[in-house]
Amino acid sequence: MIPARYAASRFPAKLMQDLSGKPVILRTYEAAVQTGLFHEVYVVTDSDIIYNTIKNAGGKAIMSIKEHDCGSDRIAEAVTDMDVDIIVNVQGDEPFTDRESLAGVLKVFKDDTKSEIDLASLMVRINDWDEINDPNTVKVIVDNRNFALYFSRSPIPYPRDTTIEDLYYKHKGIYAFRKRALMDFQRLPMKPLEAKEKIEAIRYLEYGKKIKMVETNISGIEIDTPEDLKKAQDAWK
Repeated sequence: MIPARYAASRFPAKLMQDLSGKPVILRTYEAAVQTGLFHEVYVVTDSDIIYNTIKNAGGKAIMSIKEHDCGSDRIAEAVTDMDVDIIVNVQGDEPFTDRESLAGVLKVFKDDTKSEIDLASLMVRINDWDEINDPNTVKVIVDNRNFALYFSRSPIPYPRDTTIEDLYYKHKGIYAFRKRALMDFQRLPMKPLEAKEKIEAIRYLEYGKKIKMVETNISGIEIDTPEDLKKAQDAWK
């Protein structure tokens, strides 16, 4: 499932920007399909423009009925009546989505024989202090088994002791959910930590869900700004 809003506060209509001859959202959809990992791939959107772009290209799209504040809510509505177990959320602004990373989050559930894990997601190590301090970069800290402890827009951990090696991870916005966890998310009210940080993953933690993080060395390019789009266009060439 690829949630896709037309509006975006930082970069309006970013999903319809041109990326080497096709809109960003269509590039992302095609990348997800080309992994060959999924039974079905859908774009879930509130926009006629995005819906028609995907359908006219021969893809599959679902129009949201309600207004939604986040991608998890949008996907939950779309899969309510679907007979599925695992749903993967691929962000619409990540046209460089790769098979290796997605296979990694799916493997979490294949190995989870007791069905104890609610979600799996990706993290990539970062060393650039501009990125570490950037509030648009969501950081994650994990325990010794790579279960998420917290997500923040602030640098976590705080570098109080500068003699210890820096260890920072950026959260990549790809999730794999058990359907029950996703449906729980939809009905549970937002709590203060999520509201303060504006990070939906925090809601799962606040309600006791287990999120297994998978480290990847493939950072890709998330298109949040016009500068990111220029990077993506150069990389695509």
